[in-house]
Amino acid sequence: MAEHTPVSPRQVGEAVQRLREGSPLVQSLTNIVVAQWTANVLLAAGAAPAMVDNPHEAGLFAQVAGGVLVNTGTPYDDTTAAMRAAVQGAAQTGTPWVLDPVAAGGLPWRTQVASELIGVHAPAIVRGNASEVSGLLGGLGGRGVDSAARPEEVLEQARSLARDHGTVVAVSGPVDHLTDGERLVRVANGHELMTRVTGVGCALGALMAGFAAVCEDRLVAATAATALLCVAAERAAAATRGPGSFAVALLDELALVTPDEVAEAVRLS
Repeated sequence: MAEHTPVSPRQVGEAVQRLREGSPLVQSLTNIVVAQWTANVLLAAGAAPAMVDNPHEAGLFAQVAGGVLVNTGTPYDDTTAAMRAAVQGAAQTGTPWVLDPVAAGGLPWRTQVASELIGVHAPAIVRGNASEVSGLLGGLGGRGVDSAARPEEVLEQARSLARDHGTVVAVSGPVDHLTDGERLVRVANGHELMTRVTGVGCALGALMAGFAAVCEDRLVAATAATALLCVAAERAAAATRGPGSFAVALLDELALVTPDEVAEAVRLS
């Protein structure tokens, strides 16, 4: 039952309220496919996006941002240099940063980049699908950005990664599994249409960076971000017919759903 989980629905609702009140500045070094969508998701949820991803400014900006997202979806030499600078900047000021290692394990260069960034300064949260999390630990990865494994199958790897780096690992799937190496939270909300709109998972990483800016407990931050997005997706899916209208409705619901409604609807175990 939810009341016995390490993160309670009440804590989720309170975190959503803090995000709305604080409107944290989230620096997003993300892939070219999803940049505008990610910015819109952050705005709808109540955060402030900043897409500062060049090597000349990324490090300095990370020192003033509330949270930083590093997403390896479409890495280039310049943007990976910016990622390194941003992580170094975050390390200097203690800014929480989130790693989304898109397609890790399947493509060697980006896998190496992700591993190097973790070595520079441990992220507050690592968010990925099961194959990506496994890929960070030497696994083969999935089919492109699609996972070839279920979250349950990599749970022990996720726990190990979390313990080794003092981070939270959030493994996305039909039921999301989130762990800090000791505690485990499962979030059973969401809808299949989330997989039919480019960038929903990538935007979740940005939301986690926003919540990490306002939540000292990173497991609460990752859980609240997942709950907000997935509860909003359920509400959006109930009122739409397909992926196009769902994407618009998801932005609406992210803005309209109240903290109390998220706390009431989230299914934690």
